[in-house]
Amino acid sequence: MKRSRQADTGGSVDLVGLLALVEKFAGKRVVLFGDFVADEFQYGDITRVSREAPVLILRHRETHVLPGGGANAANNLVALGARVVPLTAVGEDASGAALLAYFRDKGIDQSGIVRVKGWTTPTKTRFLAGFAHTVAQQVLRIDREPGRALPDTVGDKLRKSLLAKLRRADALAVSDYGFGVASPETVRQGASARGKELPVTLDSRFQLHAYAKAGVTSATPNEAELEAAHHTTIGKDLQELERSGSATLKAMKLDSLLVTRGRDGLALFVRRGPTTHIPVHGSNQAVDVTGAGDTVLATFTLALASGGSPLEAAHIANIAAGLVVMKRGTATVSREELLAGIRAEAGGAAS
Repeated sequence: MKRSRQADTGGSVDLVGLLALVEKFAGKRVVLFGDFVADEFQYGDITRVSREAPVLILRHRETHVLPGGGANAANNLVALGARVVPLTAVGEDASGAALLAYFRDKGIDQSGIVRVKGWTTPTKTRFLAGFAHTVAQQVLRIDREPGRALPDTVGDKLRKSLLAKLRRADALAVSDYGFGVASPETVRQGASARGKELPVTLDSRFQLHAYAKAGVTSATPNEAELEAAHHTTIGKDLQELERSGSATLKAMKLDSLLVTRGRDGLALFVRRGPTTHIPVHGSNQAVDVTGAGDTVLATFTLALASGGSPLEAAHIANIAAGLVVMKRGTATVSREELLAGIRAEAGGAAS
């Protein structure tokens, strides 16, 4: 018997059929083009309040550096069984070296990662403090960002590499965090070279509509990014959500637009058909939302590359996001965890 889940509007999906779709993730070749970020976590034990100022003194315990931004999307693709081909630039600094070492240990092709002398790898350093036997809480974040644009020679190198690596790709995922690696023109050239059969997905923090003529087939903005693109506020106003989402779908000539809305779930806009509102998977009390958008980009892209419809891809991305926000820090969802999550959803739909 098929077990399906009814979304708020727009029909239902065969949850059992999603399992077969996720099984197809293995071996799919996805080019990840965009900004790599180093997520650094500094853990310390609170010892006392400083005499110099009303601040906590932390005794350093450990430091972890994890892939963030586009690097986190790439890491999620790997965890889901895909063959990821990263295209990005990092500085000749400690953060860039840490990201390269991380992916080297994973056996990922690094030929598309350009190291740039004098350039700063975007780095987000979070300080987490706690007492013994308590959960550490974030008390401070420091961001280090590039102080200048990438040299034109680096941009040309990335463009040539993109054109070459897309020849054998099943999908292109673009992660634009605004640090200058990805550009609409470079994406347009890559998409044009492969033709319309290639899924091209986009997560752009600051210039969503700039990719209107870049050959993007699907985009995954969060609600705040959609609001910024239309200079509006959505909140609980579903009419404004419908207006903004439909306008972006039309302006960018997308096949689908997946808007992530935090505890309000997801909204899927498609070229032909009604908007589908998908309730959040699992608990709406997230432990940590860091990097959840990267997980959505990765799973949505893989599902489309595996032959899934936008509705099927949206449901899979929703389940993956619901799983990853229950983990602390920048995290990934494995294919096994995703399959277990879909089975649990199917069991709940049948009861």
